[in-house]
Amino acid sequence: MTALRRNDVFWWLYVVALVAAALYIAYSFVGILVLGLFGYYAIRPICTRFQTVIESKSLAAALTVSIVLVPVLVLSFYAGFRVFQQLEPLLGERTVSMLTSQFPWLDALQGSTGGDFTSLLQNPPSLEQVTNVLFGSALQTGLDIVDVILGALLLVALAATLSYALLVYDEAIATAFATLAGDRETTVYSYARAVDSDLESIFFGNFLFILVMSVIATATYAATNLIVSPEMQIPMVFTLGVLTGVASLIPLVVGKIIYLPVIGYLAVAAVQQGSGQLLFVGGLLAVYVFVLDILPQSFLQPYISGRQINAILLLFAYILGPILFGWYGFFFLPIVFVLILEATRIVLPALLHGEAIDPDPDIATETGAKSEEIREDTPTDETAAEADEADSA
Repeated sequence: MTALRRNDVFWWLYVVALVAAALYIAYSFVGILVLGLFGYYAIRPICTRFQTVIESKSLAAALTVSIVLVPVLVLSFYAGFRVFQQLEPLLGERTVSMLTSQFPWLDALQGSTGGDFTSLLQNPPSLEQVTNVLFGSALQTGLDIVDVILGALLLVALAATLSYALLVYDEAIATAFATLAGDRETTVYSYARAVDSDLESIFFGNFLFILVMSVIATATYAATNLIVSPEMQIPMVFTLGVLTGVASLIPLVVGKIIYLPVIGYLAVAAVQQGSGQLLFVGGLLAVYVFVLDILPQSFLQPYISGRQINAILLLFAYILGPILFGWYGFFFLPIVFVLILEATRIVLPALLHGEAIDPDPDIATETGAKSEEIREDTPTDETAAEADEADSA
């Protein structure tokens, strides 16, 4: 018995050491991890739809990642950089320093796209300038830019690969976790399924909401350019449309932080053109408030974005996340909030009352995944085996 206990102690210490190593690795690559998790939950329902047509889980996952997830991630990075590049002259030095500390890749790309091809042809560089580019500080700047671009591409590639792996092996992971937990009816498994259901509700709803609002905002800005004079044209229509879609995720804020500056830009241009244009800009403001503010808050967001999670929790998660952790906090803090919420619903009441933990919580059922929904979504061992056989076939 003593030898057995010593053996158990050794294995427990070994497992703890492995868990510590895994946590250290996860901490070192937390950006890739949370972005990959976001991608997985955001496109999992889409992959499921593709799988009903393609009948191959691996092929459906590859198709979903390549034509849905990767383009959206690349366009989001590009849109963010383009807006920073345009607003940099208007931002204070302190604000620029804060942004570059949270998003280090902006620092290397600042001013990297200055000049254009026409001016280069009209004023060709001298031999000294060419030498400086090839061997001087400009070379180091160019290498820094290449390093940042390659780093961003590597981040997107690794996150997309992680999302693909989770899409392909999620049922196998769920089966292994159920075996480790002891049973699919245990509290541990119910807690994991509740977290899984909430994260899909948040991230898929948010992903779909971004796409819908980006299309609506881009169409709205493009329609504005069709009816205004050339001097009042809205620049970067597509980029502003994407950013309006992203900003619309934040409850109460919605697209105000994007379309109000656009209205301000149009108002300044209208003043330069004549006072008669200001009334037109006021009409545009009313249209923007309805299409980009009232419409998403009243109809779209309650229907497709975060239907199971309270909007106030999402508001704090999306605002505080990037402030606390940097860019990946936008995805990381909602995950932490879900973990806390489901632990509060499922585990904490029983612990406080000294009772056995029940996998069917009685409190706050309107704020998290419902037990009935979890049971309906939970695959049995037979269905998981059938899915593996169909995929291998």
